[in-house]
Amino acid sequence: MGWIDADAHVVESPLTWDYLTPAEKKFRPQLFKPEDDNQKAHWVIDGKIRGLFRFTFSKADLDKKSAEIGRDMATDMAARDLADVSARIKHMDELGIDIQVLYTSIFLDQVTERADTEVALCGAYNRWLADVWKQSKGRLRWMANLPLLSMPDALDQLKFAKENGACGIFMRPLEGTRQISDPYFFPLYERAEKTNFCIGLHQSNGSAAAVDMMVNPDGSRDFFNQYRIFNVGAMFRLINCGIPQKFPKLRFGFIETAATWVPWVIYELRRRWDKVDSKLPEDLLERCGIFVTCQIGDDVPYLIKTCMGENTLMIGTDYGHADSSTELDALTTLKDSGGISAEIHKKIVEDNPRAFYGLA
Repeated sequence: MGWIDADAHVVESPLTWDYLTPAEKKFRPQLFKPEDDNQKAHWVIDGKIRGLFRFTFSKADLDKKSAEIGRDMATDMAARDLADVSARIKHMDELGIDIQVLYTSIFLDQVTERADTEVALCGAYNRWLADVWKQSKGRLRWMANLPLLSMPDALDQLKFAKENGACGIFMRPLEGTRQISDPYFFPLYERAEKTNFCIGLHQSNGSAAAVDMMVNPDGSRDFFNQYRIFNVGAMFRLINCGIPQKFPKLRFGFIETAATWVPWVIYELRRRWDKVDSKLPEDLLERCGIFVTCQIGDDVPYLIKTCMGENTLMIGTDYGHADSSTELDALTTLKDSGGISAEIHKKIVEDNPRAFYGLA
């Protein structure tokens, strides 16, 4: 047994798309690197710049940035994009991490409206991560990216993922024009429940229209349009629509949105649901199979005491990215300065993520 990094990333590279089948080569994404930006390269899919850009920061750049903000974010490119799996494993050992659960980077945004493109790209990604899992001897587990524009293909790829090291399904709180409570997803939830797969709602947005509508005038993103607020609404919608009651064995995780907002959602639910003879249970999240990743800075003792209990919190490093969520030492920092007991720390970094991701 050992620590579980509940939120780590892989940064896709041209190697990812080498896993396209010969018939799918026409869907291969291409990289476009602007002349005025030496740290980002953008993916071109279906003739458009789509998906999250490819991070090309050097470790020296990240060391400097880490020193400036006081949080370690420095990783080697070959460890970020898994060109060198052994380098990733070595760094995990240095951080005291036994297993990392890998989430995508490119698919945090909607990459296409075409089902055939999505089927091809998700299939290549899943075959690539299956190979990574084998190379890591099981220490790099992964969340499957499924082509949700085509449910039959999604269910087919789910079977492959289950057999090849995946431990759950990555979903976005908005998937095109659909929310996670849409009955369209019920066949997926039913299959996930039967195969002991969880649903990881990582901060993301599968609606290009929503991103475009909320972008700032200068083209930048912030709290409102850079994913986080959508997860807040998704938790409310999930519980309010009774999805946990429809699928009582299914587990949902809210990943990389911190956890301070959870009491707000519980408060709003109570205002709508509480009656004289019917009160929401204090252990609502646990009963609903809902887990949340916290971040350093969250008041973990308060969250445990007021609305989350001991069995729903996890924590991740956001390994591979370099943003407000990234903190490679997060699991250790939580132990040293989180204001919690050793027993609670073990639950957050080991017991709870193992329960959520179905890890032995």
